[in-house]
Amino acid sequence: MSDESEAPEQTDQRRRGLEMMTQVYGWEMSDGPGLHFAHTADQLFAEVWTREGLSVRDRRLILLGALAAAGQVDVAEIQAGAALGNDELTPEQLEEIALFLCYYVGWPIGTKMNMMFGEVSKKHRKARKAAQQQ
Repeated sequence: MSDESEAPEQTDQRRRGLEMMTQVYGWEMSDGPGLHFAHTADQLFAEVWTREGLSVRDRRLILLGALAAAGQVDVAEIQAGAALGNDELTPEQLEEIALFLCYYVGWPIGTKMNMMFGEVSKKHRKARKAAQQQ
């Protein structure tokens, strides 16, 4: 009889997925429960985000556009913060992205993205300044 309190050993695929999630989001990702998390780590991050042909930055840009098109500004906020934290995009580039998106997803959503990018950039600058003072 096995001890159910022991966590199952991670597969190579799960480790790759968690490593890519950590790289993409900029904070340490640990294993999570459930089928949804398993597919997210094992398929989306271990297989899709690690494919050759596009950089993490390229994929993030595509994702920001897709999230804007779907009106998912709250989810885009996570991606924008991670892009700034990983030095993939600058606040000025985020502003340019928002303006560009206005013409493709509509002015209201593009404006929401611009406002959100501004707040994320402000938080990012504040965190960087605090880290430099330590």
